[in-house]
Amino acid sequence: MTAEDLYGRLDDDDYPAYTMGRAAEMLGTTQGFLRAVGEARLITPLRSAGGHRRYSRYQLRIAARARELVDQGTPVEAACRIVILEDQLEEARRVNAEHDRTAQAAGPPDGA
Repeated sequence: MTAEDLYGRLDDDDYPAYTMGRAAEMLGTTQGFLRAVGEARLITPLRSAGGHRRYSRYQLRIAARARELVDQGTPVEAACRIVILEDQLEEARRVNAEHDRTAQAAGPPDGA
């Protein structure tokens, strides 16, 4: 593996670079919280060859949003569902915006 390959991984939001302990420390939470959001299927950490959980930066951002909701008094399962719905809404908005750009580039429909 070249240095360039390694650098690319460091820049990859989906690369599972963080252990459970480090992830919990970065989020200022417990490992139990990370297990809970995993059980609620908000995030699914990858596993190392030894079976240890590994988290990506993207997963940590998602877990941080859930923690924010939990800190405001929302039960963890509900917080996870809210984050999932927020993510789905953002994706739908992205798809709609792309559709609008494509439609505008195509010009007005025939007969208009």
